Amino acid sequence: MKDDILKTAAELFLNYGFKSVTMDEIANALGMSKKTLYQYFENKNDLVEETTLYMYHVIQTGINDIILQDKSPIEEIYEIKRFVMKHLKDEKSSPQFQLQKYYPKIYDDLKEKQSCVMGDCVISNLERGIQLGLYRDTINKEFISKIYFSCMMSLKDKDLFPLNNFSMQTLMNNYLEYHLRGICTQKGLDYLTEYLNNNQS
Repeated sequence: MKDDILKTAAELFLNYGFKSVTMDEIANALGMSKKTLYQYFENKNDLVEETTLYMYHVIQTGINDIILQDKSPIEEIYEIKRFVMKHLKDEKSSPQFQLQKYYPKIYDDLKEKQSCVMGDCVISNLERGIQLGLYRDTINKEFISKIYFSCMMSLKDKDLFPLNNFSMQTLMNNYLEYHLRGICTQKGLDYLTEYLNNNQS
């Protein structure tokens, strides 16, 4: 039952925002009383915290599965992007903004977890890209992994990139191409051009 609650809460939070969705609405969506909901979660803060951890683990498991497929490092980056976008509903409700504003401690804890995992993920991708001759061997892997994470977080800043002007899909595609063009060898650029020509969406 707890997993069902977390899954439903995640859907509602991603569609409407962490602040906007009430405990009543979550209980109604599950067809249960609010009293039953409180048997599993002490308060909304508790539910938000556990839901963000649930989403984090779902996404992390999916990313690990993609990495295990041993795709080209360039294709891997786009596959991970597609997976994350699908599970975060294109972030149309600005969940990061609401989490940061109304649940700052939960946001900071989640950001730290994401930073560690994404850092390892990016460095692994860079190392494979260098070995395959797709990325330049002169790049500073630690620097790029930190810049990559910072830029990804900035894409979700609705003051910087209002959703009325920029869809998350467009932002992600533009940034990934920007990132790859900065680190690719000529071989990597040729691969990237062919990949983009065959996978425009």
